[in-house]
Amino acid sequence: MISWQLLPFNKLSTNQLYQLIKLRIDVFVVEQTCPYPELDGKDLFDGVQHLLGFNNGELIACARLLPGGISYDNVSIGRVATKQTARGSGLGHQLLTQALQQCERLWPGQSIDIGAQQHLTPFYQRHGFKEISEMYLEDNIPHVDMRLNK
Repeated sequence: MISWQLLPFNKLSTNQLYQLIKLRIDVFVVEQTCPYPELDGKDLFDGVQHLLGFNNGELIACARLLPGGISYDNVSIGRVATKQTARGSGLGHQLLTQALQQCERLWPGQSIDIGAQQHLTPFYQRHGFKEISEMYLEDNIPHVDMRLNK
């Protein structure tokens, strides 16, 4: 059973912060062999929330929810990650469903934009997102911008 928590940066415990940074670096830097500035400063902005999914005290899923005007003009979801050993059980869909529910609670009726890795577009399309850009390279990984219109 996954326990979900939604917290602003300044409410994360040191243990939660450590697990969050470790999971994001494990996925985005180590697994994808992509050295890039994981700590981009956006975690600290007012209104940014961190969705954390724990299983028996271990962080296995996370996403960053951002109000409009930080990453995109619209509300956005980023840093969507699941622990490698927890994949294949539908955890990613649970995580995105939780993220969408929390965005609706925080910013009702607002469209949501994401910068998706191109190979994951079918995953996001299953949740109603549609491509709104051509492919572009971000850190040498093909991405497309996608939007969920409200």
